[in-house]
Amino acid sequence: MTFKANKPNGSLEVLRRHFGYGGFRPGQDVLVNAILAGRDVLGVMPTGAGKSICFQVPALLLEGLTLVVSPLISLMKDQVDGLVAAGLPAVFLNSTMGLREIREAFERIRSGACRLVYVAPERLENAEFLAFVASVQVSQVAVDEAHCVSQWGHDFRPSYSGIGEFVDGLSVRPVLSAFTATATADVRKDIEGMLGLVRPLVLVTGFDRPNLRYEARRPDDKYDSLMMFLEGRRDVSGLIYCATRKTVDGLSERLLGENFSVLPYHAGLSDGDRRRNQEAFLSGEVSMVVATNAFGMGIDKPDVRYVVHFDLPKDMEGYYQEAGRAGRDGLPADCLLLYAGRDVMVNRWLIDNDSGYEGLDDELREKLKERAHGRLKKMVSYCFMDRCLRGYILGYFGEKISGVSCGSCGNCDAARMAVDSLKDSKNLTSLMLGIIACVYEVGERFGVGVIIDVLLGRNAPTVSRHDLNDVASYGTMDMDEGKLRKTIFHLVSAGYLERTEGEYPVLVLSSRGRGVLPEGLVAKGRSGGGNGRGGKPKMKFRRRSR
Repeated sequence: MTFKANKPNGSLEVLRRHFGYGGFRPGQDVLVNAILAGRDVLGVMPTGAGKSICFQVPALLLEGLTLVVSPLISLMKDQVDGLVAAGLPAVFLNSTMGLREIREAFERIRSGACRLVYVAPERLENAEFLAFVASVQVSQVAVDEAHCVSQWGHDFRPSYSGIGEFVDGLSVRPVLSAFTATATADVRKDIEGMLGLVRPLVLVTGFDRPNLRYEARRPDDKYDSLMMFLEGRRDVSGLIYCATRKTVDGLSERLLGENFSVLPYHAGLSDGDRRRNQEAFLSGEVSMVVATNAFGMGIDKPDVRYVVHFDLPKDMEGYYQEAGRAGRDGLPADCLLLYAGRDVMVNRWLIDNDSGYEGLDDELREKLKERAHGRLKKMVSYCFMDRCLRGYILGYFGEKISGVSCGSCGNCDAARMAVDSLKDSKNLTSLMLGIIACVYEVGERFGVGVIIDVLLGRNAPTVSRHDLNDVASYGTMDMDEGKLRKTIFHLVSAGYLERTEGEYPVLVLSSRGRGVLPEGLVAKGRSGGGNGRGGKPKMKFRRRSR
């Protein structure tokens, strides 16, 4: 049995009157209506998409109490403070409160003065709380940051695994709603099973944030690169994330010395200092916070214009969530990641020494560490990606972008500049001319992979079967395959090469490409076997006269 809404059509009115919005964002109304109809839901929505509205609006329409399970004390406090400031009936229960405060909160809830109660997952195991819940009507249990329930996720919290059992123990089963910004297909499946969602409406509104520009750099000096990035950004709000408290303290001191308006934030500071520094940033008293990942979950500051990761994050989920704190107002914002080789070692140490694994059995602990190391490898791949960064992020979460380029990330910008420079054939490098010559020599009959095999001198099956190891271009390149592949696609984009249609596209020369063929090839036509196995003609890459 589930509880029904006493005002099934009043959600838009509640949204306008209590939250001040003229209408729902995409997906919000679908989830709100499903909850009001008594149906379990799983909402996967990017940071800034308004997940909390999806359970807060129904909480004001349903007959009983809404319990919100939240992972962090600071997160639940921020949300409750915002609701109370707006005149909405909400309260939180956490470990910072004394017994008297908790019992006073119970009385307010029983009297109907509070409709929303925020609790940590550990509270669901508390005997006094269980006795209290048995005496009230619970109409909705909302699970915030629901990815914490999944062992496949990046933020696994063992205490989250008891939420399903808690719901099952209630005398009348409430609607169960779950929300997260970061969930791959495996994590979504885990959330459904671990929470015990019953035939849920699953809504994934998408992971793309078109207003965010992503960039990854591998500078010789991170600090110099950061200072170049911050030039002209002194007066706008921004976040800089670091892997360790030591780096936070050191970097914030250096930035203070450069006259930046900056404060540090990490778990080593006192509760009072963290609160004051956070409030100073939210109010605009300071423009920048340098922080560990302890900062930001649930922080609603819409005008953050940049997020810099001074160190490599441990996984794509964490990076996406932290970078997503930029541009919540929908205006353009920058997300810069700075990478150095030692970042990998630091993250490996952090994974192997994560206190979150304490209390787990050895087998589960090792399994979680193995998965964490696997996610770290994918994060490193992002830093070395030569293709579209937005496409890599979306692909990680199971989405695709149309085409091969978003046109607005650091890699796509660099590719566009490289292609634009090739409009003048004088800018073609010997590498590019060698690729064009190779396509011509093999008869314009093969795809990108075979051209790469020939240039790198690989004895691949197709190369051997067609005697392509006889052509003059065979083995003439000694370089990274990724760079070679990127250069080929630059030549395609610049109009020197073309890819045919069909299931197995091959590379052919355009008229523009034929115009820059080496003179020796043009004079003798395709040699097929070059100069035979005994020797290869030395190609001179001079442009043919037109």
